[in-house]
Amino acid sequence: MSAIRTSAIHSTAACVIQRDNRFLLVEEAKGGPFTVFNQPAGHIESGEGPMAAILREVEEETAWRVTLSGYLGLYIFHTGDGQTFHSHGFIAEPAEFLDTPLDTDIISTHWLTLTEIRALSAQQRLRSPLVLKRIEDAVSERCYPLSVIQE
Repeated sequence: MSAIRTSAIHSTAACVIQRDNRFLLVEEAKGGPFTVFNQPAGHIESGEGPMAAILREVEEETAWRVTLSGYLGLYIFHTGDGQTFHSHGFIAEPAEFLDTPLDTDIISTHWLTLTEIRALSAQQRLRSPLVLKRIEDAVSERCYPLSVIQE
Protein backbone atom coordinates (compact mmCIF):
# COMPACT_ATOMS: atom_id res chain seq x y z
CA MET A 1 0.00 0.00 0.00
CA SER A 2 1.45 3.38 -0.96
CA ALA A 3 1.56 6.30 1.41
CA ILE A 4 -0.88 9.11 0.75
CA ARG A 5 0.83 12.45 0.54
CA THR A 6 -1.22 15.39 1.71
CA SER A 7 -0.29 19.02 1.65
CA ALA A 8 -2.21 22.24 1.98
CA ILE A 9 -2.70 24.44 -1.02
CA HIS A 10 -1.93 28.06 -0.22
CA SER A 11 -4.52 30.50 -1.55
CA THR A 12 -3.02 33.92 -2.24
CA ALA A 13 -3.68 37.12 -4.18
CA ALA A 14 -1.27 39.48 -5.93
CA CYS A 15 -1.74 42.82 -7.66
CA VAL A 16 -0.12 44.56 -10.62
CA ILE A 17 -0.33 48.31 -10.03
CA GLN A 18 0.90 50.60 -12.82
CA ARG A 19 1.39 54.38 -12.93
CA ASP A 20 3.29 56.35 -15.58
CA ASN A 21 4.88 53.22 -17.15
CA ARG A 22 6.15 52.05 -13.75
CA PHE A 23 4.98 49.18 -11.57
CA LEU A 24 4.67 49.20 -7.79
CA LEU A 25 6.79 46.46 -6.20
CA VAL A 26 7.64 45.74 -2.59
CA GLU A 27 11.13 44.84 -1.43
CA GLU A 28 11.23 42.08 1.18
CA ALA A 29 13.86 40.38 3.30
CA LYS A 30 13.41 36.62 2.93
CA GLY A 31 16.43 35.22 4.74
CA GLY A 32 19.06 35.22 2.00
CA PRO A 33 22.00 37.39 1.10
CA PHE A 34 19.73 39.63 -1.00
CA THR A 35 16.31 41.13 -0.64
CA VAL A 36 13.61 40.07 -3.11
CA PHE A 37 10.99 42.01 -5.03
CA ASN A 38 7.32 41.10 -5.32
CA GLN A 39 3.98 42.58 -6.22
CA PRO A 40 1.89 43.47 -3.23
CA ALA A 41 0.56 40.02 -2.33
CA GLY A 42 -0.42 37.75 0.47
CA HIS A 43 -2.54 34.94 1.81
CA ILE A 44 -6.30 35.01 1.64
CA GLU A 45 -7.49 34.78 5.23
CA SER A 46 -10.38 32.69 6.55
CA GLY A 47 -13.72 34.31 5.71
CA GLU A 48 -12.15 36.55 3.06
CA GLY A 49 -12.42 36.45 -0.72
CA PRO A 50 -9.55 37.21 -3.12
CA MET A 51 -10.70 40.77 -3.94
CA ALA A 52 -11.04 41.77 -0.30
CA ALA A 53 -7.71 40.09 0.47
CA ILE A 54 -5.77 41.95 -2.21
CA LEU A 55 -7.20 45.34 -1.26
CA ARG A 56 -6.12 44.66 2.35
CA GLU A 57 -2.67 43.36 1.35
CA VAL A 58 -1.94 46.31 -0.97
CA GLU A 59 -2.79 48.77 1.78
CA GLU A 60 -0.75 46.89 4.42
CA GLU A 61 2.31 46.42 2.21
CA THR A 62 2.40 49.71 0.26
CA ALA A 63 0.20 52.26 2.10
CA TRP A 64 -1.73 52.71 -1.16
CA ARG A 65 -5.48 52.41 -1.51
CA VAL A 66 -6.22 51.08 -5.00
CA THR A 67 -9.17 50.48 -7.30
CA LEU A 68 -9.29 47.02 -8.85
CA SER A 69 -9.75 47.17 -12.62
CA GLY A 70 -9.26 43.59 -13.85
CA TYR A 71 -8.60 39.97 -13.03
CA LEU A 72 -5.50 38.39 -14.58
CA GLY A 73 -6.51 34.86 -13.64
CA LEU A 74 -5.49 32.05 -11.36
CA TYR A 75 -1.76 31.31 -11.38
CA ILE A 76 -0.61 27.95 -10.01
CA PHE A 77 2.94 27.75 -8.68
CA HIS A 78 4.75 24.70 -7.30
CA THR A 79 7.81 25.45 -5.18
CA GLY A 80 10.95 23.35 -5.09
CA ASP A 81 10.08 22.14 -1.60
CA GLY A 82 6.70 20.73 -2.65
CA GLN A 83 4.35 23.57 -1.75
CA THR A 84 1.54 24.58 -4.09
CA PHE A 85 0.19 28.11 -4.37
CA HIS A 86 -3.02 29.16 -6.11
CA SER A 87 -2.47 32.88 -6.69
CA HIS A 88 -5.24 35.17 -7.90
CA GLY A 89 -3.76 37.95 -10.05
CA PHE A 90 -5.36 41.40 -10.21
CA ILE A 91 -4.76 44.71 -11.95
CA ALA A 92 -5.42 47.94 -10.04
CA GLU A 93 -5.09 51.69 -10.36
CA PRO A 94 -3.52 53.68 -7.51
CA ALA A 95 -6.19 55.84 -5.87
CA GLU A 96 -4.83 57.32 -2.65
CA PHE A 97 -1.54 57.23 -0.75
CA LEU A 98 -2.30 56.80 2.96
CA ASP A 99 1.18 57.37 4.46
CA THR A 100 0.66 54.60 7.02
CA PRO A 101 3.32 52.20 8.39
CA LEU A 102 4.10 49.19 6.19
CA ASP A 103 4.04 45.53 7.25
CA THR A 104 7.20 44.73 9.21
CA ASP A 105 8.57 42.35 6.54
CA ILE A 106 8.46 45.08 3.86
CA ILE A 107 11.73 46.98 3.57
CA SER A 108 10.59 49.47 0.96
CA THR A 109 8.30 50.09 -1.99
CA HIS A 110 9.51 50.95 -5.49
CA TRP A 111 7.96 52.19 -8.73
CA LEU A 112 10.02 50.33 -11.35
CA THR A 113 9.99 50.14 -15.15
CA LEU A 114 9.49 46.84 -16.94
CA THR A 115 13.16 46.97 -18.00
CA GLU A 116 14.26 47.32 -14.36
CA ILE A 117 12.00 44.42 -13.35
CA ARG A 118 13.40 42.22 -16.11
CA ALA A 119 16.91 43.04 -14.86
CA LEU A 120 15.88 41.95 -11.33
CA SER A 121 14.50 38.73 -12.84
CA ALA A 122 17.83 38.05 -14.57
CA GLN A 123 19.56 38.56 -11.20
CA GLN A 124 17.07 36.12 -9.58
CA ARG A 125 15.82 38.89 -7.27
CA LEU A 126 12.10 38.38 -7.93
CA ARG A 127 10.25 36.42 -5.25
CA SER A 128 8.89 34.02 -7.87
CA PRO A 129 8.63 33.74 -11.67
CA LEU A 130 4.99 34.81 -11.31
CA VAL A 131 6.02 38.41 -10.57
CA LEU A 132 7.24 39.04 -14.12
CA LYS A 133 4.57 36.79 -15.68
CA ARG A 134 1.73 38.77 -14.09
CA ILE A 135 3.24 42.08 -15.21
CA GLU A 136 3.73 40.84 -18.77
CA ASP A 137 0.14 39.55 -18.82
CA ALA A 138 -1.10 42.94 -17.59
CA VAL A 139 0.95 44.82 -20.21
CA SER A 140 -0.43 42.57 -22.97
CA GLU A 141 -3.94 43.38 -21.65
CA ARG A 142 -4.67 39.71 -20.99
CA CYS A 143 -7.27 40.11 -18.29
CA TYR A 144 -10.86 39.34 -17.39
CA PRO A 145 -13.64 41.40 -15.82
CA LEU A 146 -13.81 41.33 -12.03
CA SER A 147 -17.30 39.86 -12.34
CA VAL A 148 -15.78 36.42 -13.06
CA ILE A 149 -15.15 36.20 -9.30
CA GLN A 150 -18.24 35.54 -7.22
CA GLU A 151 -17.45 36.77 -3.70
